[in-house]
Amino acid sequence: MKVINFMGQRKLALAFSVLLLLVAIGSLATRQLQWGLDFTGGTLVEVNYSETADLGSIRDLLDTGGYAGAIVVSFGTDRDVMIRLPQGHADTEGNALLRLLQDNFDGIVELRRIEFVGPQVGDELREQGGLAMLLALGLVMIYVAFRFQFKFAVGAVSALIHDVIITLGFFSIIGLEFDLTVLAALLAVIGYSLNDTIVVSDRIRENFRKLRKSDPIEIINISLSETLGRTLVTSLTTLLVLASLAIFGGEMINGFAVALLVGVVVGTYSSIYVAANTLVLMGVSKEDLMLPVKEGAEQDELVP
Repeated sequence: MKVINFMGQRKLALAFSVLLLLVAIGSLATRQLQWGLDFTGGTLVEVNYSETADLGSIRDLLDTGGYAGAIVVSFGTDRDVMIRLPQGHADTEGNALLRLLQDNFDGIVELRRIEFVGPQVGDELREQGGLAMLLALGLVMIYVAFRFQFKFAVGAVSALIHDVIITLGFFSIIGLEFDLTVLAALLAVIGYSLNDTIVVSDRIRENFRKLRKSDPIEIINISLSETLGRTLVTSLTTLLVLASLAIFGGEMINGFAVALLVGVVVGTYSSIYVAANTLVLMGVSKEDLMLPVKEGAEQDELVP
C-alpha cells in the first residue's frame, strides 16, 4: 500500500479551511439566509390542474395579480402545483388566488389544500432547529470523548462545525431557499460526516497502538491512506444518488439534495484535513491512546 503524505499539506489545508469559513461567516452576517415559508410564515396553497401546468405563466400571472414574491413549484405530477405566499398575505387570500388561477385557465383548477404558517411558528422552528444542531454537536462530542479520547472529540466536533458553517454559507452565497428539508439535510450531514470521522479515528487509534516506532504524523498518514479507498467509494456512491435527486427529483427536494451534496463533499474533506489536522495541532501522542495496564499484570511482570 502506498502511503500518501496527507499531513504534509496540513498547513495549506488549514489556510484553505479558514478561508472557506471566513467567506461563509461573512456571507451569513451580511446576506444571511433566504428563509423559506416554514421559518418566515405565510400561506401555502396546493392546486391541481386538469392539464399540464405552465409554471412560468403562473408566476407571471401571480406577479401581475398582486402576489409578488410568490414561489411556484411543481410536486408529484406536472399537474400538481404548490404556491407559497410570503408573510403579509392573509390565509383567506387563498380563495382569491384560486379564482385568479381559474379565470386564466381554460381547464379545471382544483384546490387541494390551504395552510397558513404564522410568524411566531416560524420563529419557534428557527430556534428549535438551531437548538437541535447544537444538541447534536454536544452529544457527538460526549460520545467520541468516551469512545476514543478528548482530543478526538475536539477534532470530530471541529469537523462537524466546519461542515455545517460551510454548507450554510453556500446557501447564503447562492441565495437558495432554506426550509425544513434543508435543516433535515444539515442534520443528516452531521451524521454522515461523523460516521466518516469515526472510521478514520478508529484506524488512527489502532495504528497508534500497533506502530510504536512511528511518529504521530506518519501514523496519521498511514491511517488515512488505509481508509482512503473506503472513504472515496462511500462518498462517490452517495454523491451519485444525491446528484440524481437534485437533477430529477423536482423542486420539492432540490434544496435537500443540494445541501447533502455540498455536505458530503465538505464532510469527506473535513474527515481527512480537519479532524486529523486538529489531532496534530493538539499534539496527540501514543500516551493518549495506550491501553491501561492492570495491576495484576504489573505484578506478574515483576515476579521472576
